[in-house]
Formats: sequence, C-alpha cells, structure tokens
Amino acid sequence: MAPARPMVKKSLKWGMVKGDMSIMDKFKMLKELGYDGVELDSPHDLDHKDILAARDKTGLELPGVVNSVHWKSPLSSADPKVRATCVESMKTALNDCKMYGGTTVLLVPAVVNAETSYKDAYERSQAEIRKLLPTAEKTGIKIALENVWNNFLLSPMEAARYVDEIDHPLVGWYFDVGNIVRYGWPEHWIEVLDKRIMKLDIKEYSRKKQSDEGIWKGFQVEIMEGDCNWPEVNKALAKIGYSGWASAEVGGGDRERLAEVSKRMDRVFAA
Repeated sequence: MAPARPMVKKSLKWGMVKGDMSIMDKFKMLKELGYDGVELDSPHDLDHKDILAARDKTGLELPGVVNSVHWKSPLSSADPKVRATCVESMKTALNDCKMYGGTTVLLVPAVVNAETSYKDAYERSQAEIRKLLPTAEKTGIKIALENVWNNFLLSPMEAARYVDEIDHPLVGWYFDVGNIVRYGWPEHWIEVLDKRIMKLDIKEYSRKKQSDEGIWKGFQVEIMEGDCNWPEVNKALAKIGYSGWASAEVGGGDRERLAEVSKRMDRVFAA
C-alpha cells in the first residue's frame, strides 16, 4: 500500500498581502481565498490586539512567525553584540508565537561570507541557539531552521547533523522546497531530514532561467511551472509521514494575485 498523501494546511507570508487594508480585512480576505493561516514577521510594529482580534473573528490561524532580524544581525557574526541582538529578537519572536497560538519561529541559523568562515558560523550559531533553548522550553515553541542561500549547510546530511548535534526536540527544520532546486533535489533532502522537518515553504525555481538570465531569475517562475518535481516531493513527504503546514513564499499582491497563489498551492498537493 502506498503511503497516505501528505495532509497539508495552507499558509502564506504576511508580507505577500498587499493593499491599504486593515489587519482584520486582510485576515478576512485570506480566509475567503482558502488559506488556513498566515505567518507574521517578529519582532514587528503591528498591534497585538488587532492581530488577535482578527484571528479570533476570522478563524485564520497564525501557525508561526518568521524572525525579522536574522539576516541583519546573524547568529554567526563575529560581534557578540550582533549575536545578542538576534538572540533577543528570537526571544521576542518565541513569546509572540506563543501569544498567537502558533508552534514555530523560522530562523536562518547563520550566514557564511568572506568575513565569516564556515567553521565559525557553525560553532557560533549552535552556541547561540543553545542559549535560546530555555525560552523555547518555557513557551513550548519550536525553533525551525530554514535552508536559504546563506552558503551554509549545503547538503542534507550536514543539515541533519547540525540539528542532531543540538539534540533538542524543539529544534528542527523549516524546509524550503524551492531553495534547494538550484543545487539539488528537494525529495532527496526530505528523505534525509525526515522527522526533523517541522514546516514547509513552497516556491518554485527554474534551472533554465538561472542558466539563461542569472541565478536569482530562477525564482521568477510561477508555482508548478519550474523544476520542482512536485509528485516526487509529495511521495517523499508521504514516506516520512509529514502532515502540517505549508506556506507560500512567492511574490504577493492583491486579492486576485493571492487567489492565484492559493489555487497553485492546491495543485502542488494534488500532484
């Protein structure tokens, strides 16, 4: 018997929702378009009361938040003050997520560049994440590390090892399917990361556009029109028994645009 298809709840990032509308009206629109939830950035300057009122009125869930500081002040920085800034922002995000009824804070764990070596990024970021474990335990919120183009954790075996070395049930992966296509196959990563995957980000990537127009142009393709092999991704997700949230992370826009993204996400998990 084939594994059951992944049961997925559909979300998107708050920054995709464009237009001069109140938080309440945006939540209502997203619910009408078939989304189950939306992920906010944190820390942020929105009004918590407005967010909670919109959640309670519409039934739109807040499954998690995305740390808003990890690129500007990475945990891999040589400057202890910069690392401390990110740690404090994560504490805020963990508490915000608990308030919203979510389960994860998305964190980019480190950035490797000419100034920050791979070895230093690895050791510093693990040490800083360990400092966050008491807050994660207190809130019950998971720290979900995302694979991004940060020149770090470039193979699934290494990504799994990084989490296993931290060795805590509240630390895992927020797996971005499209981010892998440039240099690998998402289904291979899913096989290795297995139960470490806490949530999914959904986007596309075109190797042809990368080759013809440049690396970043590869993302400029609609969901279901790039090189993600969604049937194989679904098979891999089913094999590890994944069920839970999948969040669109693509170009947003108005109601019409977000309706199109919603339909394309439905097609992904019907593939």
